[in-house]
Amino acid sequence: MTSQAISTPEPSASPPSRWGVFANAAYTVILIATSVSAVGAAMFDTASSWLMTSLNPNPLMVSAVQVATMGPMFLLTIPAGALADVVDPRRLLIAAQVWVAVVGAAFAAVVSLHLETPTALLTATFLLGAAGALAAPAWQIITPVLVPRSQLASAIAFDNAGYNVSRALGPAFGGVAISAISIKLPFWVYCATSLVLLAALVWWREPRRARETLPAERLVSAMSAGLRYARYNRDLDATLIRAVAFFFFASAYWALMPLLARAQMHDAPELYGLLMGMLGFGSIVGSLTLRTLQARLGPDLSAALGTVGTMLALALFALARTPEVALVASFVAGASWIIVMTTMFVSAQVVLPDWVRGRGLAIFLTAFFGAMTLGSALWGEVANLRGIPFALALAAAGAGSAMLLTWRWKLQAGAALDLEPAMHWRAPCFMQRLEDDEGPILTITEFRIDPGDSGQFVALMQEIGNERMRDGAYAWNVYHDPDDPGRFVETYHVHSLLELKYRAQRETKADALIEERINQFLKEPSRTSYLIASKRRRRGW
Repeated sequence: MTSQAISTPEPSASPPSRWGVFANAAYTVILIATSVSAVGAAMFDTASSWLMTSLNPNPLMVSAVQVATMGPMFLLTIPAGALADVVDPRRLLIAAQVWVAVVGAAFAAVVSLHLETPTALLTATFLLGAAGALAAPAWQIITPVLVPRSQLASAIAFDNAGYNVSRALGPAFGGVAISAISIKLPFWVYCATSLVLLAALVWWREPRRARETLPAERLVSAMSAGLRYARYNRDLDATLIRAVAFFFFASAYWALMPLLARAQMHDAPELYGLLMGMLGFGSIVGSLTLRTLQARLGPDLSAALGTVGTMLALALFALARTPEVALVASFVAGASWIIVMTTMFVSAQVVLPDWVRGRGLAIFLTAFFGAMTLGSALWGEVANLRGIPFALALAAAGAGSAMLLTWRWKLQAGAALDLEPAMHWRAPCFMQRLEDDEGPILTITEFRIDPGDSGQFVALMQEIGNERMRDGAYAWNVYHDPDDPGRFVETYHVHSLLELKYRAQRETKADALIEERINQFLKEPSRTSYLIASKRRRRGW
């Protein structure tokens, strides 16, 4: 569970409990249930990857398990983010969890009847990945609903700790279960743990939210708004570029880990489980040091340190011929992974206002899963052609090169921005009654400035243009009058009156500060007018 602000009633003020965040019963139950479910999911992942090495040990097929897991995340997370912003996230999570339980039980039955095939395994993995894609953005919204704002940081820390512990224990349990009992056991455990989480979601009742004053956005327009916001947010773009550059190369050891244990070291499933468990243990240690690292190094150097650690881990994996070297590599990889992942996630989180947070984080997750999907497919093919050590060494070199090439894009550059709604202007009221879906609407604003300030004015207007486009406008431009050098006109379109109303609520205090800077150039107050597209009448016969 990760954080997204949401309009909920703030709990009444009361003395802090000695139990801290665990005094919130709903949070405690959901945390326990998600941690238990994460153990089952880790056992499923371990068993499915190991099963593929038995069904078809070709590196391309083994890496295809990772592709089938990440592929639907890449394809579906953006529409899921729009859904999370416009529908009840609890109901969305319940629906996704029911799907997980049904698909998980069906595949566990297939394995128990000894009917498993590579196609069946990849199909089940893809369907479960689709459910995870639909649920991922909704989980971003849940934590702020479960705890008061003052305890949000503690809640997120415990979420991460619970997940990391589960990911450390699950693979080890999975490896032991496969070796000592049967390959089918981890799949049935996964079904049971998914039912635990489903029961917790059904039990929980989300607090009543403040009633919205505007109609909910439609799914397609909500997706378009999220994509448009990402396109014109330079700080989010920088995070996406850095994320793709890292995760594409880091995906190599995730995709090839089963073959490291089976082909490169000729060992049993217990070693694979231990390697995956050591990844989880390393992530726990990395998360404990993250706050100190970020305070001393800042986000960019912290991410660089994590990238160097990943390069070292990839090199050790390539050289590993004994379990000891591979276990050290797994620990380093896990610690480095959590440092980079958390730094990137926070960098995306801090530049997103509430109204688009679910969609913005979905776009970040899409970039993450897309890089992991394409990377897994590529490294599987390279390993198939040139061998596992070559693929891992090439990924290590690529990670270093990508870090240097993308260094100019800075992380968390917008952390100091105030993204609370400004609410300093309202959508206009017209004498003629208009329906919400009427449009397009053209907004025209005229400015009078000193001609000597035109260079600075136009540069600042470009920033305002980005803000307009982020908040719902299209076809923005600023024009100057060649016969009157001090006269400038800004124009932009919105699709409908409803979009104009949305834009009034989306503008942040940081945006308002930029607009206030325009006032220092004005010789007289600006004037704004609105024009609406005339409807064409159809000719009768």
